[in-house]
Amino acid sequence: MYTIGLVVNKINSKMHNIEDIKAEEQRRITSREIEKIISKKYRVKKIIADNKIIENLLKSKVNFVFNLSTGVKGESRQSQVPAILEMLGIPYVGSGVLAHGMALNKAVAKKLFRFHSVSTPYFQEFYTGKEKLDPNLKFPAIVKPACEGSGFGIHKDSLVYKEEDLYQKVVRLLKDYQPPALAEEYIDGREFTVGIIGNGKEKIVLPILEIDFRSVSEEYDKFNTFESKNGLGGQKQFYCPAPLSKEKKEIIEKSALFAFDALGCKDFARVDIRMKDNVPYVIEINSLPGLQRGYSDFPRMAEVAGMSYEELILTILSQAIKRYENNTGVNETEIA
Repeated sequence: MYTIGLVVNKINSKMHNIEDIKAEEQRRITSREIEKIISKKYRVKKIIADNKIIENLLKSKVNFVFNLSTGVKGESRQSQVPAILEMLGIPYVGSGVLAHGMALNKAVAKKLFRFHSVSTPYFQEFYTGKEKLDPNLKFPAIVKPACEGSGFGIHKDSLVYKEEDLYQKVVRLLKDYQPPALAEEYIDGREFTVGIIGNGKEKIVLPILEIDFRSVSEEYDKFNTFESKNGLGGQKQFYCPAPLSKEKKEIIEKSALFAFDALGCKDFARVDIRMKDNVPYVIEINSLPGLQRGYSDFPRMAEVAGMSYEELILTILSQAIKRYENNTGVNETEIA
């Protein structure tokens, strides 16, 4: 029997920022659920991602890791646990070091999307707030941290209509978050998110989920802010499967798969897309998407696909184990 290490973030009891508090709450709930599910089939050892993680991984003698940690700090923090696991030779669920690093840095990901001819909104990076505005950047624009997730740093004032407001928002972000700040053309269209599970030709695209902002109050605007992601200002409506023609559905799925492959993601990821004039623009890809039951988009899509929450978690894990076995020729019973 495998021993699965469940790696989670260290609990920070000194958080005061509502963004951090909310994220920590979600991670705690998710880790408890996943530990309970995996323990039905495997031995499970929970390991904290702190300065003793290497020592504890070696002591625990785990065969495989289900990583839920988003790292400690830094622009490539989401790659920290995968890097340690690779150094120790421990296989793990999810994308590798490079893919996580590129996915977390939205500017780097968008450059790669461009290279692979994946449509993405035009953008500009700001490291000091003194850069000259790119004349090709059209207004309105969304201004957000380049290296954050979960809506961190994205609020109603992130949608700007003129140069002066753009620079004011950039300066505020550079004070609160690690540079760069990212300004990208706002795509005024329908918003979708696409879940992908698996690898190679066996990848599964979950039913597309559409996010409808019409019931969100004007105070919080009509795009994914931190507030709208957390149910403030009126609930968003979710439609899954999204009401799409067969042609549009295939176009969106194709773009999501291209984005997944462009970054070299593995096992599971979620791609956020806005569609305007029948063109799907990839906004970003989340290589470590939230898995909280009843809250996160990924479990919502899996449920519509006919998968229970338990089946979702075990499918993600089994896809990772299968990928490792295919790459090494070693099967589960041989390394258990």
